[in-house]
Amino acid sequence: MAASIYPASEYRRPWKLTTLLTGISLLIAGSHYLPAPDWDIPISFIMAGCTYLTAPWSMRVLLERRWSFFPLMILATWFSVDGCYAIYWYLRNPAILELMREVNFPASLSLYGICGIIWLYRGSLYEFYSEVVALFHRKGEL
Repeated sequence: MAASIYPASEYRRPWKLTTLLTGISLLIAGSHYLPAPDWDIPISFIMAGCTYLTAPWSMRVLLERRWSFFPLMILATWFSVDGCYAIYWYLRNPAILELMREVNFPASLSLYGICGIIWLYRGSLYEFYSEVVALFHRKGEL
């Protein structure tokens, strides 16, 4: 059902995996250089993984106006942005959850949307480049 919107093969694209690993690396580096009580390595992997699996699909649901998937998209977005964070910190240190949850949500939702847009394209980088060049040729700009 959801595979028709975002095929499983898209998750194996090298450029998408590379950007995921780059993002996780930046999150880990950030947890060391910009310490916050709720920013640690495990949550960086958990939230990045959930975002990788759901954000491009969520964006596709919105762009293609697949309203029958909208409730599931809201659930997937919430879980990736806040649900997995809340579960993790509830189990690890509820005081940190209470302290940081409100400020984490807007930052995580923004990153979720950005990642969804970055990973939305279905194809290789070469295919993307070819489509952009073809688009500019059609418009007579190249």
